[in-house]
Amino acid sequence: MSNNRVSRRQFLGYTLTGVGGFMAAGMLMPMVRFAVDPVLQQKGTGDFVLTDQRVEDITEEPVRVDFTFEQTDAWYVSEVTNSAWVYREGDILIALSPVCKHLGCTVNWAGDPEQPTQFYCPCHAGRYEKNGLNVPGTPPLGPLDQYAVEEQDGFVAIGAVGPNTLV
Repeated sequence: MSNNRVSRRQFLGYTLTGVGGFMAAGMLMPMVRFAVDPVLQQKGTGDFVLTDQRVEDITEEPVRVDFTFEQTDAWYVSEVTNSAWVYREGDILIALSPVCKHLGCTVNWAGDPEQPTQFYCPCHAGRYEKNGLNVPGTPPLGPLDQYAVEEQDGFVAIGAVGPNTLV
């Protein structure tokens, strides 16, 4: 036997320190993982969503194109349906967001019979030119946002939304 005997007080101190350390590690590990995990995940920026709209069917008249993609919020994955107004300007495809800059309502092409060549917001009679520029004297405070758009295998692919570069 060893001459270094552990007293009751030392045993209790060692036991409580071990249990306390184990419990502290159990509480801290999820917090560390929560802080570090987003940094380690790859970002999906710049990805394009393929639509079912053929590029050859796109004309100079804006057409509404719906697209669906998966969105991840923390650990919840949901399917989101969005839309864009797509038209051709020469050989260039242009995709504009349908969200009004006034209150977030959905704008429609030729929604106002008096202005058949403009986007119209029915919420407060907001109007936009074909390139997304807001018409002065109407409620919108800025131009419609613009989507990145490209052709993939003959179909329209919609990318990330950003500021309008046409105006």
